Amino acid sequence: MEEQMTFWDHLDILRGSIIRVLVAAVLMGVGVFFLKEYLFDLVLWPRDSSFPTYRLLGAEEFHIRLVNTELTEQFMIHMKVSLVMGLLVASPYIIYVLFRFISPALYDNERRASIRLVGAAYAMFMVGIVINYFLIFPLTVRFLGTYSVSSEVETMLTLSSYIDTLLLMSLVFGIVFEIPVIAWLLARFGMLKHTWMSQYRRHAVVAILVIAAIITPTADIMTLLVVSLPIWLLYEVSIWIVKFTNTTSNPTEECSEESEPSSPSLPSSASPSSS
Repeated sequence: MEEQMTFWDHLDILRGSIIRVLVAAVLMGVGVFFLKEYLFDLVLWPRDSSFPTYRLLGAEEFHIRLVNTELTEQFMIHMKVSLVMGLLVASPYIIYVLFRFISPALYDNERRASIRLVGAAYAMFMVGIVINYFLIFPLTVRFLGTYSVSSEVETMLTLSSYIDTLLLMSLVFGIVFEIPVIAWLLARFGMLKHTWMSQYRRHAVVAILVIAAIITPTADIMTLLVVSLPIWLLYEVSIWIVKFTNTTSNPTEECSEESEPSSPSLPSSASPSSS
């Protein structure tokens, strides 16, 4: 017979999991820190017309100059970017450690469903980061970096502004790409119907345009449409996911509802009062 673990035993296991997560993130961050040349060649690539997205779109040649305005800024940015990249590299292991801590409290069916949910959420988050890096962020940088109110004004973006915008937009689009996963989860709990999403499609389009305008505060209508398109496609895909989830979950609910009235009818026919 297994001994039941106390609260302090669970706390000790949680502490060990947190320590392993921190060690993995720090080790990956340190490893990335020493790959400075490769790291910043990748991070700073979208500021130049040699970036693949610009070549595919046939954009004119340009080069955005970045400047440093503070004594410690470059070193701190180097550490921040290294830590973020270290977290991304170590994220599969971090998710594994955290799920391993939680999984003993789940039933087998809950564990299988959780694996699918976490895997889908992680994959969509990474897809959002990739889409932002190769499509959304380059278009934003090109427009804002080359925009000028007068030829007498020279544009020089700070390194801090460039990096902060990249990290923020990557986080935002990673979260935005969770829309299908969230829609599936709500549909599984019966809180979302595909008919509702279809009925309010026009309202959703307006909301998507507003969100896209907030994410990319530019006056370029082309950039706004390019940002809105992936979000709208995610919404349309979510409708199909919710529809499939609703149709597959309804038959089981109907069967359970049909079986419920039959159970109390059995003892009523053989009740002592009838004899």
